[in-house]
Amino acid sequence: MDEVGRFIDRSNTNAEKYTLRQKLFGTDEVTPMWVADMDLATPACVLNALKERLEHPVMGYEIMKRSGFEAQCAWVKSHHGLEISPEWLSYSPSVVASIGCAIRAFSEEGDEVIVQSPVYPPFYDMVRINKRTLLLNPLHRDREGMYRFDLDDLRSKITPKTKLLLLCSPHNPVGRVWSPEELRALGEVCLEHGIRIVSDEIHCDIVYPPHKHTPFASLSPELFASTVTLMGPGKTFNMAGFSISTVCIGDERMRDLFNHERMRVHFGDGAALSHVAFESAYRDGGTWHRELMLHLGVNRSMMAAWCASIPPISHYSPEGSYLAWLDCRSLGLGDRQLREFFAREAGLGLSAGLGFGKEGSGFMRLNFAVSSAILEEALEKIENALQRSGYV
Repeated sequence: MDEVGRFIDRSNTNAEKYTLRQKLFGTDEVTPMWVADMDLATPACVLNALKERLEHPVMGYEIMKRSGFEAQCAWVKSHHGLEISPEWLSYSPSVVASIGCAIRAFSEEGDEVIVQSPVYPPFYDMVRINKRTLLLNPLHRDREGMYRFDLDDLRSKITPKTKLLLLCSPHNPVGRVWSPEELRALGEVCLEHGIRIVSDEIHCDIVYPPHKHTPFASLSPELFASTVTLMGPGKTFNMAGFSISTVCIGDERMRDLFNHERMRVHFGDGAALSHVAFESAYRDGGTWHRELMLHLGVNRSMMAAWCASIPPISHYSPEGSYLAWLDCRSLGLGDRQLREFFAREAGLGLSAGLGFGKEGSGFMRLNFAVSSAILEEALEKIENALQRSGYV
């Protein structure tokens, strides 16, 4: 059985979060807790399946096996109550690639695409790179720190050129797991104006009780016919390095439009080892995933208790994902100063909130998918830095 929470030293690998420390933070002497992969071992069932595949000496072109798609369908039905068909699924190298493909498939240059800020930075990039117009519909943050959709703002901004909404569900970086009622209200606005939805649900399996992920396409037949759902094993099983995800489109006409664009840019079918890893994770990774969620739950509780004891830094405990959205505005630092404080004074490399949109100014994102010992050490470093600087 996997020991999910054990420490894994990645410093001598080509891991992005480690190799880019000097470039991003000006020093290699930081504990990197920024990019959203885990410093936890990928499931043994996946690694064992890969070893078995490597017993065969030929690594040529391969296509996704139907059994791989079937394994994902069974996982989605078991964990999220949504019954999908393998025929609705197609391979993609990443959620970001899928977003770009969907933007081109369902809109024209100059059309408007809704982005709900603050949000994962490639949402903005894909809109701009594809020469669409960014329509910002910022999330509303209430007095308790919970983020909500601002539907009045959305209605006031929609025009006849508004064609798509990019939804992040569960949300990165603010950690919301949207309720069915919230999603349904958002969907009604979209249906009223003929807006299609591209729903990034890559964090759907990292959700803490009592919260439950609701697939956007499951809300009604009308939303089912207007939604592109993006999923994959990258976050769930720490498999980002395999560059494999899926696009789920139940409506045949929308699927044809997407597949035409998919063929035009030639996504292909992925790599042999990625196929093996994908199927093994969804078929055999259930026990590992349950252990992962127990470990992340411990770290999440540690984050919440620590923030409650450190007045200058607060956060709304994430309902989903392994990302803590830290409100550091009480420190009174500019965004550059804030980033340097964490890197230079606390020895931590975090994601600057401003990178997620102007609404992220004064915030920092911390990835707590590490061993509990590393997280405890990181929090101690922040607290010591705050004390030395006179903030506590």
